[in-house]
Amino acid sequence: MAELVRIIPAILTEDSEALARMVRQAEAFCDYVQFDIMDGRFVPSHSIGCADIASLRPRFNWEAHLMVADPASYAADFRESGASRVVFHYEASPVPEEVIGLVKRLGLEVGLALNPETPVSAVIPLLAQLDSILLLTVNPGFYGSAFIPEVLDKVAELRQACPEIEIGVDGGIKDGNIARVARTGVNAICVGSAVFLQPQPAESYRRLLALAQTGSTG
Repeated sequence: MAELVRIIPAILTEDSEALARMVRQAEAFCDYVQFDIMDGRFVPSHSIGCADIASLRPRFNWEAHLMVADPASYAADFRESGASRVVFHYEASPVPEEVIGLVKRLGLEVGLALNPETPVSAVIPLLAQLDSILLLTVNPGFYGSAFIPEVLDKVAELRQACPEIEIGVDGGIKDGNIARVARTGVNAICVGSAVFLQPQPAESYRRLLALAQTGSTG
């Protein structure tokens, strides 16, 4: 039986009080979360950092999605803060193989994120070294950015190139398009505003999960 798609709540904020609220909310309904980390250089926005996350001691496993210009300089701090995986952007490093190697030497899983304009062909030589690949379906850096459906065409291309790799999709995914995303055969769907900016985040998460799992098996 095919594995059901996962929904990974994505926390993006620059406010420590909002961070604490979203962490405590997420602890009540999921066991894995993505924290979006922004440096104001690779993307225009800033966010909380690893020390803010570590201070809260989240009771779930989590990964750091590094939207930063120098991902290698962040990896050790996130290991110390409790991350299980570091996902960095292909576009952020001139030699991504070096960042992949560093993250692995730290004992962490490693994922590679692709901006919408980056072709799959650019990363095919790297796929065998990765635990996951994350396709950005928005231009990164903000909650609520517009969904770019053409990115979904990359899922089949990636699956053909590396059938076993974990493929995630991130950005602009809501009730109205999540089933379509799930039908592409992705393993994970990261959702931010459609969970945490809703009146009842737990209910929103469960609804999105049901829609995605129905879509992936329908």
